[in-house]
Amino acid sequence: MPLLEKNTLKIYNSLSGEKEVFTPIHPGSIGLYVCGPTVYSHVHLGNVRTFMSFDMIYRYLNHLGYKIRYVRNITDAGHLTDDGSVENDRFVKQSRLEKLEPMEVVQKYTVYFHNILKQFNLLPPTIEPTATGHIIEQIELAQKLIELGLAYESQGSVYFDVAAYNQKGLNYGELNNRNVEELLANTRDLDGQNEKKNPQDFALWKNASPAHIMRWNSPWGAGFPGWHLECTAMSTKYLGNQFDIHGGGMDLKFPHHECEIAQGKGCNGIAPVNYWMHANMLTLNGLRMSKSSGNFVLPDQLIAGTSALFEKAFHPSIIRFCFMQAHYRSVLDLSNEALLASEKGLARLMDALKLVQQLTASSSSSLSISDWVNQCYDAMNDDFNTPILLAHLFEGVKYVNLVNDGKEQLNHDDLTLLQQTLAVFVFEVLGIENEQVSSNATEKLEGTISLLIQMRNEARTAKNFALSDQIRDQLIELGIQLKDGKEGTSFSY
Repeated sequence: MPLLEKNTLKIYNSLSGEKEVFTPIHPGSIGLYVCGPTVYSHVHLGNVRTFMSFDMIYRYLNHLGYKIRYVRNITDAGHLTDDGSVENDRFVKQSRLEKLEPMEVVQKYTVYFHNILKQFNLLPPTIEPTATGHIIEQIELAQKLIELGLAYESQGSVYFDVAAYNQKGLNYGELNNRNVEELLANTRDLDGQNEKKNPQDFALWKNASPAHIMRWNSPWGAGFPGWHLECTAMSTKYLGNQFDIHGGGMDLKFPHHECEIAQGKGCNGIAPVNYWMHANMLTLNGLRMSKSSGNFVLPDQLIAGTSALFEKAFHPSIIRFCFMQAHYRSVLDLSNEALLASEKGLARLMDALKLVQQLTASSSSSLSISDWVNQCYDAMNDDFNTPILLAHLFEGVKYVNLVNDGKEQLNHDDLTLLQQTLAVFVFEVLGIENEQVSSNATEKLEGTISLLIQMRNEARTAKNFALSDQIRDQLIELGIQLKDGKEGTSFSY
């Protein structure tokens, strides 16, 4: 199927605020950059949701046949949430707290990050650069901006000059539809403001005191890079001065991505990115996740079942399936009830995927599978609308059950198309693993159900229909449906 020619993909561009037809810079190829984690602590579920959203996007673009260079960075230095005191350096803070060298902290939480994403079945990026591995490139960028009159040195630090940028006819604030006056009014009182010409100027390089652990030599003295500079340095190095898609969490739109646009335009005279994409936040039980309030759960706690907020452990595929039920640009609320519902829904989907392989083709079809397939692609081509896709996939589940019950029929080609499409979208695009629950748990559950079926059959033979009906009805209440057929009794979730 010539997917690249057949499908018109539309992407919501945060820069324009509209869905736009996706046209890559180089036909058939895509440059994709996603802001990765700051590895000073455990990656939280909100971050996981963002990376999972872009994994789904990466998977679908791969499925369409694009050749993709996917770059996702590791921030292992210089992540100051403001341009004030260098004592706010998260790596330095955590190294003191854990009594470890900063790079031990980086290694510890980078390994944790990779392990978590592997459990959620995320594909690795094609390049995963680190901030500390690109100090030279960041210094060179800062030097170039100084030479262009868009940055200045002050007391060993270097700041981007927002006023000078706007005087060149450029627009700092364009991604967030904010003007400089508004930004100035909302600028907090921070340490180090006396080093800047204007409060809205942001750090490209920060001077480090002799006691500061993470420091590198530069033309302005020992210091470390500003947070925003690293992504411009790494994205342009591996994807060019202008590339197709830049992704990240909604919380990065300002100031991080706004600063990236200014740095890219200032250095290279061209908009660095054609399509800006932002994944929305994750809430927990209707509230913002917060460690201080206790409304918080780590990914591995959810998987292991060690959180008091959830009644049991949930397999990563169930969590992933739950995340895919919300559009990546929508707020997703995670709760015990949502995961229990997702567990049942995923079991139903996986049952259909097994059952569809056992169906027998007929000489003709009474269902239009090609129309259904087009609906699945239409959903994904509409800004990767996974909730609508899932609705169509469950329509496919309905088709499977109708054919199995003899109420509809499919010829060989349509049956093959149904089998392949279900498998492609569930496993290849949505990234759900084939076995969504542990084999040990599955064996125990199926063994228990088989025992109950045997007891029910014995009750029916003894004409104890009250007990037979009771077993059937109570299993239905638990979401397990028995099906009596010529070859015996089977069950589905």
